[in-house]
Amino acid sequence: MSRLISIAAVSVFGLVVGGCSTQPDQLEVRRNYSLYSLHQPVVERTSFVFDVAAQGDGVSDAEQGRLAAWFDSIGLRYGDTVAIDGGDYNSAGAKRDVARVASAHGLLIADAGAPVTEGAVPPGFVRVVASRSTASVDGCPSWGDPGIESPVRTGTNYGCAVNTNLSAMIANPEDLIHGREPSGNGAAQTAGRAARSYRESTPTGRQGLPAAQTTPQGGR
Repeated sequence: MSRLISIAAVSVFGLVVGGCSTQPDQLEVRRNYSLYSLHQPVVERTSFVFDVAAQGDGVSDAEQGRLAAWFDSIGLRYGDTVAIDGGDYNSAGAKRDVARVASAHGLLIADAGAPVTEGAVPPGFVRVVASRSTASVDGCPSWGDPGIESPVRTGTNYGCAVNTNLSAMIANPEDLIHGREPSGNGAAQTAGRAARSYRESTPTGRQGLPAAQTTPQGGR
């Protein structure tokens, strides 16, 4: 009888020690005891390359039209960055003309240099690099965890709603990686840009309702 009591006491002591042990640093699906989500935003960056022929100290109207059509084909939009790689042809006029086409799409030329692209810039050409970053959360929603095995463990679907909406709403996904330094009044201008665009837009009710044409049909 005393032997059975000793074995039981050792077993209980082992359970107590196991409960006081530290949790693993690496988050796992079945062992996530923290308040961190297993599903974090993933930022992917895609670069589009277009070579523009330079002529003299600028870009011809025909080449500017080709560049504008290329911007339309890739759906250039707010949040994209446009950079110029002049290669050996360092022409301020060509960069000015490219910047004019980009400004027509609501974007400015990035101050930083162009990202590294495949192949060298042909002589007499200027390479335009449009970069687009997207943020997404893989594996969400995650409904496979019943959440009944351990009451102190964080569920696998925890954080899916917040991180997915954050990835969809952020204007520049690069901010999820590098953050953004405060810029004084510039931050207030950026925050009020969407509200200003909404206020300045023409209400759809001013256009009136479309006229509906009906054909009278007599009863039998």
